Amino acid sequence: MFRLMLRSKIHRAIVTDSNLDYEGSLTVDPLLLEAASMLPYEQVSVSNLNNGERFETYVIPGKRGAGEMVLNGPTARKGVKGDKVIVFCYEYFNEEELKTFKPKIVLVDENNRVKEK
Repeated sequence: MFRLMLRSKIHRAIVTDSNLDYEGSLTVDPLLLEAASMLPYEQVSVSNLNNGERFETYVIPGKRGAGEMVLNGPTARKGVKGDKVIVFCYEYFNEEELKTFKPKIVLVDENNRVKEK
């Protein structure tokens, strides 16, 4: 049996911009993607702490070290610059893998820099 579990999350990142005219997705600083073991174009769930919105999209890398967290396309309607979001990534694990599994939790500071893993 496989279970869908939280593999990693970027916790309380701040939305730096929104771009309604973009084709869609969530732009994320590559340093955050790497810290959370998320790959470009991987599906994620996002929860907006300011307005309660939850949505699914995929991540694309932004400028390395710029702290970007940009809502693109339709997701731009789900929040505004300054909102705090949590980005969740899930994976299927078998029972044996779950015996030693721990998710990666990436905490960020007010500039979306990795504060703690």
